[in-house]
Amino acid sequence: MEDSGTATSSTDESYQTVDAARQDADGGAPARQGLARYARPALIAGGVIAVVCAALLVIIFLLDSFNATVYSVGGKAVTDATDEAKAIRESYAGVRAGGVVFLVLGFVLAAAGGLVLYRHRNEAGSDDGETGEDVDFEDLGGR
Repeated sequence: MEDSGTATSSTDESYQTVDAARQDADGGAPARQGLARYARPALIAGGVIAVVCAALLVIIFLLDSFNATVYSVGGKAVTDATDEAKAIRESYAGVRAGGVVFLVLGFVLAAAGGLVLYRHRNEAGSDDGETGEDVDFEDLGGR
């Protein structure tokens, strides 16, 4: 048999037309049940929230330090009891408190997701195991 290098448009009779991806998406059972289904997204979301909040807190710290430095150039101190010094000290207080709260929530969410994933690490999902179909290179190559 000579290979001309072009693909043929005919289908092989042994090729099964069952769309496995659609079958899993439409009628297949989910891989994990209960809280384990949401553990990986919770771990990812918690990690992202924690990283974003940590970056926000670093930026707030730098801005707060810059404001205090600029204010102290004139010989004044941010720790003074004046209204202007108090306004500078409290300018980022709400954002700083919110950043700390969301940082802690992000860590808790990531830890809970990791714990659930760890507890369910040995459970077999619906996509684990043999399906009974033996596919070799010739089947994948279309020969």
